[in-house]
Parts: sequence; C-alpha cells; structure tokens
Amino acid sequence: MEKKTSIFTATHGVMTVEVGVISGELELLTTCDDEGILTLAVTYVGAEEWYTLPGQDYRLHDPRDHEVVHRMLATVLERS
Repeated sequence: MEKKTSIFTATHGVMTVEVGVISGELELLTTCDDEGILTLAVTYVGAEEWYTLPGQDYRLHDPRDHEVVHRMLATVLERS
C-alpha cells in the first residue's frame, strides 16, 4: 500500500465525515493499494486524529496514477 501526504492551508475549509468543516493548516493523506483502491483522509498538522473526506469507493484505473491524483486533490483542497 502506497501512502502520500501533503501539507496545505485551507482558508475556507474542507468537509469531513466525522466533524464537518475544518480549516487552517491541514495535512492530506491518500493511500492506494495494488488494486487501485484509494482512501482519503485529512488532519490538522501535528494532530493524531485523522478525518475521512466525503464519498466512498474511490478507485483508480491504474494505481500508477496515485501521485497525480494526490497532487490534484491537495491543490483543489488548498483552494477550498
């Protein structure tokens, strides 16, 4: 399972399943397994508790696309 993380600042916030909208300096974690199953989580930088992003059953056609998808998500969430 491959993991990627990025730190970004969300001034307008990011919606999470567990606690609703969070904002500020956040860290995005994406994981992708060999089947292309993608999971998305976010936390406050330095915190231990991770929150899931809305949606489910994310799957990449090719797991090699994980890096590109991760970078796109981090960029879009930073604009939030």
